[in-house]
Amino acid sequence: MKIEQYIAQLLYRYQCVTVPGFGAFLTEIQSARLNESLNSFSPPTKRLAFNSNLKNNDGLLANHIALAEKTSYEYALSAIQYEVFNMKKALDENEILSFKNIGEIRLNADKNIVFSPYDQINYLTSSFGLTPFISPMLKREIFEKEIEIIEENATITMVADSKKTANPYLKYAAIFILALGVSGSVGYTLYQNQIASEKILVETAVQKQVQNKIQQATFFIESPIPAVTLSIKSDKEVKMSYHIMAGVYREEKNANKTLRNLNRLGYDAKRIAPNKNGYYPVLYGSYATFAEAEKARKEINIKHNPDAWILIESL
Repeated sequence: MKIEQYIAQLLYRYQCVTVPGFGAFLTEIQSARLNESLNSFSPPTKRLAFNSNLKNNDGLLANHIALAEKTSYEYALSAIQYEVFNMKKALDENEILSFKNIGEIRLNADKNIVFSPYDQINYLTSSFGLTPFISPMLKREIFEKEIEIIEENATITMVADSKKTANPYLKYAAIFILALGVSGSVGYTLYQNQIASEKILVETAVQKQVQNKIQQATFFIESPIPAVTLSIKSDKEVKMSYHIMAGVYREEKNANKTLRNLNRLGYDAKRIAPNKNGYYPVLYGSYATFAEAEKARKEINIKHNPDAWILIESL
């Protein structure tokens, strides 16, 4: 089972999606951004992060998978634990975990988890349909050149007028051109003020639209699925579908060594067929009901192996 598709579905609705035993994917609302140097605008978005310290099961992911797969909560939780086991194994072998539409996880030189989010998907539903865009610059050069030409003409006419005072019509022409230059300068100032006012109005409107905050949700299951006890008739073979996993090994000799050690400790241990990745699983034992397996798992977690978990599968 690939759980990244279910994680991605939940990221649209919640701020925190925890993978039990592995870590939590977190989202943070990022406001719209206006880059004046590039004339680009980016809509509000959810920025993704990962925290490996948040490992406790809140029931959100397992319950979502159970509903989507139409299966039990216990089976969904077991499937998550199996995926987590494989992910930790891959990280220990310096592999990169790729979560589709979410990001990549790897270990650095200090064995710390490093998360690199993808930015192709925006998980903020209120920004649905909005994409970044670049606005062309306002062309002001032509208007400025016209003002300069008018001012130069006005200066030249006034100088000519001072030399030829005998012609009264030139005096009126100089006054007219001067008035035209002054009006052009005032018009240019008003134009600049109008552009600045419109820019402030646009920025204010954008900030008002993107300042909504989402309250952090607390997730819990109000009606957890109760344990089911199967009533098996004595004339039918009892199916052992609940197994406590001791470990999964790349080399068969290591699996056989663990099997012998568990048998010496008194466990009804056994090996099962290699999984799809070629690893060799070893079991502490198998049980007919989830209640029996859960009770045995708790004892094993306390006495022998805190990482033992339950696999639900008909072998």
